[in-house]
Amino acid sequence: MSAPLVIGVAGGSGSGKSTVVREIVRGVSPEAVSQVHHDAYYRDFDHLSADERAGINFDHPDALETELMVRHLDALRAGVPIEMPVYDFRSHTRRHETIPVLPTRIVLVDGILVLAEPELRDRMDIRVFVDTDPDIRLIRRLRRDVAERGRSVESVLAQYETTVRPMHRDFVEPSKRWADIIIPEGGHNKVAVDMLSTKMASILAMT
Repeated sequence: MSAPLVIGVAGGSGSGKSTVVREIVRGVSPEAVSQVHHDAYYRDFDHLSADERAGINFDHPDALETELMVRHLDALRAGVPIEMPVYDFRSHTRRHETIPVLPTRIVLVDGILVLAEPELRDRMDIRVFVDTDPDIRLIRRLRRDVAERGRSVESVLAQYETTVRPMHRDFVEPSKRWADIIIPEGGHNKVAVDMLSTKMASILAMT
């Protein structure tokens, strides 16, 4: 099998990356796509107390084991399956189980910081940035963290003020300059998503 087409999808927390990825997969072929999520690669902090884990800046690049993700991407590009970690966002620890990811013709890599990491960028054929207004992103993050991660409204807002917003300013927003494609309004921008899917299909047809 020839080397896969690697597509990176970045953007702020709550920007709509997951929706964009879902629409891309639907627009091509689910069997031809593997997904690797950067937030599955948070470092394992189970050696720390619960209070210490809660104080970690999870929006800083150092919180992620990007070097492992790079090795996994290299394996997929070489046609070798990987075992992607599973992260527990309630306890801030890595679970014992993993998710097998098979090499396919397209590998989708998503995460808020994937374009901020040079070693990840260098392995991408297409770089996408999902650009969404800050107030929309905050509302989406608030709903997600309360409903899916057992967080209180107060803790979500405190984290947004102390780490999410400044890290977005320092790392996420500047990474937009590395994007080949910028999608305003996330997955609701049907024209942009359809154009990306068409571009992917044409590239795949030539391989």
